[in-house]
Amino acid sequence: MSTIDLNLHHCAPEPTQTYRIGAIGAGFIMRDIHLIAYNSARYETVAIASRTPANAREVAEVRRIPRVYDTWRELLEDEDIEVLDIAFPPDQQLAIVRESAKHTDHIRGILAQKPLAMNYPEAREAVRVCEDAGIVLGVNQNMRYDQSIRALKTLLDRGYLGEPVLGTIEMRAIPHWQPFLRDYDRLTLLGMSIHHLDAFRFLFGDPESVYVSVRTDPRTDFPHRDGICLYILEYADGFRASSWDDVWAGPAREGAAKDCYIKWRVEGTEGMAQGTIGWPEYPNASPSTIDFTTKLMPGVWFRPRWDEVWFPDAFSGTMGMLFDAIATGTEPAVSGKDNLGTMALVDACYRSVEERRRVEVGEVLAG
Repeated sequence: MSTIDLNLHHCAPEPTQTYRIGAIGAGFIMRDIHLIAYNSARYETVAIASRTPANAREVAEVRRIPRVYDTWRELLEDEDIEVLDIAFPPDQQLAIVRESAKHTDHIRGILAQKPLAMNYPEAREAVRVCEDAGIVLGVNQNMRYDQSIRALKTLLDRGYLGEPVLGTIEMRAIPHWQPFLRDYDRLTLLGMSIHHLDAFRFLFGDPESVYVSVRTDPRTDFPHRDGICLYILEYADGFRASSWDDVWAGPAREGAAKDCYIKWRVEGTEGMAQGTIGWPEYPNASPSTIDFTTKLMPGVWFRPRWDEVWFPDAFSGTMGMLFDAIATGTEPAVSGKDNLGTMALVDACYRSVEERRRVEVGEVLAG
């Protein structure tokens, strides 16, 4: 047993230093996820603003935030704020980043919600603006901090699974589409699949190419093209990753029984791991899971478990990694620069849908 270490580092480490947070946005993801995680981690949120001032005032009262501003521009003037947490629609985040760059006397870092922008060129501009201003930019790609994904990354780094051969995610879950998505020509790949695309990059690096097939979702009542999405990522070394992002999941809201879940599986030359993501059970606190087997201990399945959950426990990790980057003068674990690879992959996915072909990610990166 001495060759197997079950300390899988499923939680993010605590930051060495914290900074005062200004929250921009007062919707569900900020009110019931970000701020709960920050309060649990004892991060200090000192101000909040929203598109709807009444919502900001309500959230400030519930989450005990001392100052409320009617607009985010007013919030940026607050010299007590050191880090911004932006949870606005992706088509509006670049404007906030640009304005924030005028306040480098006190703003040292930004955590932007995923997706960072509507597309790769806009994301690249956000990164450039922050680099020119000396602001540290992190992106809230929070699935990297789901406990089972972090545990899987630890297994891969230790070599327990050997060389990865095949990785898959199967999602049968019904998202709550945010109202602003109705105005976009991008839906599941930008709003939901981006979690899985980024997780694949975190676990296995950047793919060479992608092939995508989509169809509309019968339940979604506004115009869209990418409802149900199936895609394959191709890596130069032969590794393949694939996801079925099924946002229909059967007529579970129309009278049939419900069977929603997210499962993942990774097969390697020396072992295999599989797990579940607890998010479809939200608001019930359902921890993600991992089971693995390895040739180091033939014939044995290991099933470590924990109490933490993705929503909201993982969200202190994305803010904590930004704190650490500011304190140490290093790149955040999920930096804006790194996230350009995810945004380029999203754009490659849409190009594959439009042109019905395999698309190399380099085509997007080349402009």
